Parts: sequence; C-alpha cells; structure tokens
Amino acid sequence: MAGGKLPGEAGKTGPGNGGRQATADHDLESRRQKLEASLAAKGHGEGGGEGKARQSSVTGYGQALKLSSEFIAGVAVGAGLGWLIDRLAGTSPWGLIVFLLLGFGAGVFNVMRSAGMMAEAGIRASRRPEDGGRN
Repeated sequence: MAGGKLPGEAGKTGPGNGGRQATADHDLESRRQKLEASLAAKGHGEGGGEGKARQSSVTGYGQALKLSSEFIAGVAVGAGLGWLIDRLAGTSPWGLIVFLLLGFGAGVFNVMRSAGMMAEAGIRASRRPEDGGRN
C-alpha cells in the first residue's frame, strides 16, 4: 500500500480532518431535512408517494387492457360477421372486407366512448347558447 495506509484510511491527511468531516456531515444532514420538508409540503410523504405511483400504474395498465380489448373485440366481431356472410351468401371476399372495416370503425368508436371523448363531444354539441350564438 502506498504510504502504509489501509484502504479505509484513503483521503485522511491527519488528526485535524475530523472537524471538517463533522461540518460536511452537518451540512448534508441539514440539506436532507430541507428536502424532506419541501417534499412533505408538496404532498410526497415517506412511502406514500411510492404507493400512489404503483396504484396509478396498475390503474393505467387496467385502462390500457380495457381499451385494447374493446378495440380487438370490435374488429373480431366485424371480421366474424363478414366471414359468416361470405359463407352464407357466397360473396367472398367482399363481406369480409366491408364488415372488417365496419368492425374497425366500431372498435375505434368503442375506445373513444370508453375513454370519454365521445361524451365530451356530445355535451359540447348539445350545449346551445341562448343568446343567439354569442358566448
């Protein structure tokens, strides 16, 4: 070892080093307390923020699964009906193409309705200003 120092003693220069180390520890501790206080003021408590983040991510996964299944169901039902009509009427492949496109549209409509976009558009369209079109 260089200079006969042990690995734990690296960076220590002598007996006067302890005072600077205590001051640095005190500064670090005060900065940590200020950070905890500011996080608590913003609503991030100890452990509470992690639970809320985990719950919101689980809720997000559930919402994504719901929306994707609504879309896939619309497309699958449209394709199934188109195939069935082609088999019964002998109009292959036109029934499948038409009903696949209709299923795609129905899937998009279901996703938008589930996400709440269609309700907002309906509310906006049904709102009639009583003052002759002026807001």
